[in-house]
Amino acid sequence: MRYSAEHKQETRSRVIAAAGQVFRKEGYGGAGIDALTKAAGVTNGAFYGHFKSKVEAFRTAVVEGLEELRQAVLTLRENQAKDWLQTFASYYLGYKRTCDLGDSCTLPSLSPDVMRADEETRDAYTAVLRKLIADVAAGLQEASKADANETTAEDRAIILLATLSGGVTLARAVSDPALSSHIAQVIERAALATGNPSNPQGG
Repeated sequence: MRYSAEHKQETRSRVIAAAGQVFRKEGYGGAGIDALTKAAGVTNGAFYGHFKSKVEAFRTAVVEGLEELRQAVLTLRENQAKDWLQTFASYYLGYKRTCDLGDSCTLPSLSPDVMRADEETRDAYTAVLRKLIADVAAGLQEASKADANETTAEDRAIILLATLSGGVTLARAVSDPALSSHIAQVIERAALATGNPSNPQGG
């Protein structure tokens, strides 16, 4: 049976989405091909029809995950120009901190595996991260002259992403819900102060 190009693309998208969930939940080492195909609802043959290897599937899932984050930032910036950062930080430290690990953000969940990945995967990660940093930087408020002498918008974007990602990692790792919530609150204040140095509360 020959499948249409549309059907093949739908299958590929389903495999990528499922792979992203499995890799985020189990890590690269814990996610075997069988787990990936089962989550996607496809056969091993169908999987290899789209990806040459587990490494390629991981690389694609990482890129797609970061691109999804980048598009979310762009959408928020377009729809909520004045308070996009407040909305973004609250969502990131709220839902993305408490949802199932398979639905968590790629940045904190898969970056540790990328550090151990092949050069091609790290290059792909780097390329998308550069775009993400640039898009976050473009949406940050201008710093005062004093602050501007210290850090550029790109610098603050890097600090912001690292703060949010690291904060979610700590908040997810602890077993005490109250401490997790407290970490999220502290990180959100720090994120807003970084993004809006002249108005750290985002109001």
